Amino acid sequence: MHCRDFALGAGRPIKENYVDSGQVRFVYRHFAFLGQESVWAAEATECADEQGRFWDYHDILFDNWAGTNIGAYNYNNLIGFARILELDEEQFATCLNERRYVDRVRSDTEFAENNGVTSTPTVFVNGERVRGVDFAPFRDAIEAALAATQ
Repeated sequence: MHCRDFALGAGRPIKENYVDSGQVRFVYRHFAFLGQESVWAAEATECADEQGRFWDYHDILFDNWAGTNIGAYNYNNLIGFARILELDEEQFATCLNERRYVDRVRSDTEFAENNGVTSTPTVFVNGERVRGVDFAPFRDAIEAALAATQ
């Protein structure tokens, strides 16, 4: 399983059915362990978040993933994705050039490594790891967690 598989599988319905409605909070931590392009991509999502478009940018990254460290997430492509999403390109480029979020990406990656995460995606619902890319196991875990809070 890869991040893209999760994002295009269970990730979108989790967001649409639970996060967007405010029923659950989705905490996203970067695990940029696949080389420089994964670091740049993670930083770019945070730059997009400055304009309220984290998830849109996240999705466009996975929609355009072509392989690890083969140029899919080079600087020009990252800027191009911002342009497609009609972000303020100058603000986005300044953010990338300043590497505003490199420390956050490194911190998230270190947190994952220190907590035994060895692959992506790694998803927890209320502290319990849920595996797979299909929505059903995540729905079941989320529904159980919501029921436990009633």
